[in-house]
Amino acid sequence: MNPEVSDGPAPKRAMPFVRLELVPLAVKDGALQVLLSHRKEAPFKGKWGLPGGVLRIDLDVSLEEAAQRVAHERLGRALPNLSQVCAVGGARRDPRAPWAMSVVYRSLVQPDIEATPGKRVLALAWRPVSDLETAKDLAFDHGALVAQAVSALRQQVRDLRFPAGWVAPEFTIGELHGLSEAVLGQLIDKVTFRRRMDVAGIAEPLPGKMRLAGAHRPAQLLAFK
Repeated sequence: MNPEVSDGPAPKRAMPFVRLELVPLAVKDGALQVLLSHRKEAPFKGKWGLPGGVLRIDLDVSLEEAAQRVAHERLGRALPNLSQVCAVGGARRDPRAPWAMSVVYRSLVQPDIEATPGKRVLALAWRPVSDLETAKDLAFDHGALVAQAVSALRQQVRDLRFPAGWVAPEFTIGELHGLSEAVLGQLIDKVTFRRRMDVAGIAEPLPGKMRLAGAHRPAQLLAFK
């Protein structure tokens, strides 16, 4: 018998601790903000972090279903327009395991979304993403994960590839311009923005549909093609 061949069970190997982290983003009070959860348990008890949870092979058929299950458990609801941002892993990311991986999903929501604190969550709060760069009350590496999600979103907006769910089905060019400024965190020349939209041809006017905007004359309503 070949001594290198064994009929016994394969040796067990250590597996990574796998989590789903959710980055709900919205334009709120004129700025891009992220919905964070106040952690109820260790590690980082009392700190703020992304709503997240462990991948369950007994419950989750896919990563997307896992992300929605975690959303229900932490936020009391599903999240629209989920988009995978990245997967990160390392040996020192989570004190609960020798090696931890997180699959990060972004969700673009309206600022009035109804969410309620769920399992292991003390509270939920919107925070401007600009404040997180110097925040001292964040758990794990979640500040860096938010930064990656925001960077990807901003690149899409610069390229006029507006993600689903972020803009209302009907909008004015002024509203789209304002949302773009809020996401990018900088002013955008209105004439240049309108010209780029015309050249891109990604939106079309809705015949006979206008919207009053304060003391200004009614503005044409548009919709993406």
